[in-house]
Amino acid sequence: MKRTRIKICGLTEKQNLNMVIAAGADAIGLVFYPPSPRFVTAQQAADLLQDMPPYVTVTGLFVNPTEQELMEVVRQVPLQLLQFHGDETPARCAALAAAAGLPFVKAFRVRPDTRPEDLLQSDSAFRSESRLCHGLLLDTHVEGYGGSGKVFDWSLVPKELAPRVVLSGGLSVQNVAGAVEQLRPFAVDISSGVERSKGMKDEQKVRAFIEQVRIADQTATA
Repeated sequence: MKRTRIKICGLTEKQNLNMVIAAGADAIGLVFYPPSPRFVTAQQAADLLQDMPPYVTVTGLFVNPTEQELMEVVRQVPLQLLQFHGDETPARCAALAAAAGLPFVKAFRVRPDTRPEDLLQSDSAFRSESRLCHGLLLDTHVEGYGGSGKVFDWSLVPKELAPRVVLSGGLSVQNVAGAVEQLRPFAVDISSGVERSKGMKDEQKVRAFIEQVRIADQTATA
């Protein structure tokens, strides 16, 4: 059975982080973008990650960081994956990832006029620029940066690209099973859809979300 990976993003508190890991998340995300209500400092992140278990990927979300800003975080926080969510070009992502010595994913914010070939071209451009590129995270375009909390048209994702992408944007307990069954993405990424308040995840929603992904995995391979 293909197992869709699950990332829970925007964690800000230790007990909440431990709950998400215990519920079965494959990856967690920390937001290093000061305007975000889920922003954590490097010191806060380092404190959060004390006593982390193995095999849970720690992802750092950045928006148009300078190399100095990125390295200040990387020197203090044991990140395993970078997520660039701004206007970073393939060359810029490659340079930042090389400086940090870490792989990255790049957020592609899908607009109403986005074409399937745009997604393929973007995936090719980032992967061609750097061996540290691990692919695209697909989110919905909104004004500003960070997660949108809104769904885009999943039919825009080419079938040959879907197994490599991280699907984000407006996912919830109610719609994630349909998304997984339709696209069969490599992973799904959620933040606000499993929250009781900004930065604080609701255990019931987290567990229900993970359960729905697992049910969809079983359905898709039945």
